[in-house]
Amino acid sequence: MSLSSFVAAATWCILGYFIVSKISYFLLNVLSIVRMHTMEQEKVLADLPHIYSGLEQPISLLLSTRNSTATIVTSVNALLQLDYSTFEIIVINDGSQDATLDTLISTFDLHAFPEAYRIQLATRQVHRIYRSTRYPNLRVIDKIYGGKADALNAGINASRYPLFCSIDEHTILHRESLRRMVAPFLNENTVIASAAAVRVANGCEVEDGLLHKVALPKRWLPVFQIIEYLRTSLFSPLGWSTMNGMLIAPAAGIGLFNKEVVIAVGGYRVDTTTENMELIVRMHRLMRQKQQEYQITFVADPVCWQPVPQDLTTLRNQRMRWQHGLLDSLSQNTGLLFSRNGGVPGRLAFPFFLVFECLGPILELFGYVFILLAYACGLLSLQACMAFFSVAIGLGVLLSASGLLLEEMSFHLYPKASDMAKLASVAILGNLGYRQLNIVWRSYSTARWLLDCKDRTRSKQSAE
Repeated sequence: MSLSSFVAAATWCILGYFIVSKISYFLLNVLSIVRMHTMEQEKVLADLPHIYSGLEQPISLLLSTRNSTATIVTSVNALLQLDYSTFEIIVINDGSQDATLDTLISTFDLHAFPEAYRIQLATRQVHRIYRSTRYPNLRVIDKIYGGKADALNAGINASRYPLFCSIDEHTILHRESLRRMVAPFLNENTVIASAAAVRVANGCEVEDGLLHKVALPKRWLPVFQIIEYLRTSLFSPLGWSTMNGMLIAPAAGIGLFNKEVVIAVGGYRVDTTTENMELIVRMHRLMRQKQQEYQITFVADPVCWQPVPQDLTTLRNQRMRWQHGLLDSLSQNTGLLFSRNGGVPGRLAFPFFLVFECLGPILELFGYVFILLAYACGLLSLQACMAFFSVAIGLGVLLSASGLLLEEMSFHLYPKASDMAKLASVAILGNLGYRQLNIVWRSYSTARWLLDCKDRTRSKQSAE
């Protein structure tokens, strides 16, 4: 095969990959339209006054904290204001070295309480448990530092209710967030987890730790992330959830879990950077192995808001951490891939995320570099080069625009015409540099992860 023939064949393969990738995501958007139609019908019933009053399952809210004296009181006060029939708040002080614990004790009138602590998940040592005399549903666990996953496992051990939800300190909620999150559990008794997308809080008005008014960020970088979240963290998982194949939950979102099932699968793993993401993959794997009927759903309603990075350095570190967590989540649960009882999660979703999310950034980066080098070396015509980038970038714009259109049709969070014009322009501009920059960061993270795996394998072989 001549060099020109090889370049032509490689160009067609790369172009085919881009087309299949974008069309696959577009089909997920189409599936999400079907799901959104069903959700709109359910919302009509949910909006009736007190339709579920007294029927909701009680929820344990787990808030892991470390060295957060300045923000912990605001975070706890926000949770205390949530509108839900029965819930408890368990704050896990994970070995703070500042005045976090003292601040909690003085603000909420905490006192050490010798209650039974059933160890169902192994964790670092718990010093003591405090109860608030001012708020009966507030408790604080003081323990040795073990990381967020270890702290959440300690919170699960101390929790009293059948459902639990882990809350990040930076998460901003609506007063109705818990009611929206628990709705799938009320509609279907086979639901074992529900995950929610995260929305961009930059620019929004927050009062007493709760969302008050939605608005666009003033800086451009967070606006680019709004479109990115619509593509990857909202309509993609919503599409998968229609087939009970939502394998990867949004890394920055929140999840509501059946405590009994989580304990049965071993709780949170301490050797991963995205706890909820890996937990959901493992729940799929073990429930499929047991051949038990279950559902893991996705809540598209805007219930969870978080501030996003406003500078490139912070954004880069976050995206690299998420890519590392994705690779950990899949590699630690490879038994699900093409397993006999894998169903949609193992036979469709797992290969999809492996090809388009794990290897996708490297393949896309290779595609861009290969086409540019082939053109620079005279092996590819200008027309062929332009055709490739027109298709690759054009399909990306189409995907971003479809996500924005679905957002506008479903939630209409940004009613101003000027806001929609800004978002529409970002849906185009985001594919002309911002997405490529993310691909570089994620490719680098994937390469580092592969090298770390190689080093760990060598160390294990040397030890043996």
